[in-house]
Amino acid sequence: MYTGRILSAGMNDDGKPFVAYRVSSRSFPNRKCLKYDDRAAVVPIEGFEKDIYKNAYISYNSIKIVDDKIVVSNGSQTDVIADKIGVGMNMRDALAYSLLTMDYEKDDYNTPRIAAAVTSTDKEDEYECYIGIVNDNKILVEKVPYGEAAFISTYGSQVPDKVDFEAKTSEGAAKYIFDEGTFANYEKPVTSCAAIFDGEWTIDVYNP
Repeated sequence: MYTGRILSAGMNDDGKPFVAYRVSSRSFPNRKCLKYDDRAAVVPIEGFEKDIYKNAYISYNSIKIVDDKIVVSNGSQTDVIADKIGVGMNMRDALAYSLLTMDYEKDDYNTPRIAAAVTSTDKEDEYECYIGIVNDNKILVEKVPYGEAAFISTYGSQVPDKVDFEAKTSEGAAKYIFDEGTFANYEKPVTSCAAIFDGEWTIDVYNP
């Protein structure tokens, strides 16, 4: 089953906040994730840099830490959401505003934009997690309950679906969303990245 790009967010089975993202692609598979201290980015691999002139949507920051929160998405909305959170907007409104104003991708498939944001705490009264999507007929931002995880994809059910996320480390989480658990059912994985909060956010990538 091909479901397009996938992200997951919430709390893993150890009760740690996390985000994870996977590129699945039929048209532009020559990509990798790069990790930095405060972000992860999707870029073309060496020799395919000119692909960005064929499709402007294939290179972007996929994960970004901002203050005490983290953002994950399938496009340039990552930076917009992070900027809104950085100036004091709450996560729900930052997701809704950014998805609404940027709208779905104007490519051959009207690819939806998906995104999530999570707080860096495991204290129930302070914890929040939201997952959102905008496609050509709706915008949705939904809260993920404390202690749970969910995932959403561009061409799948297009609503947050509950999932057991078993990976315990950022490295394991990047591999997990690539081809383990529920995510093993989905075709054409290309690259992935993830972050888990355990006192601080740790970002990792998986490039097979």
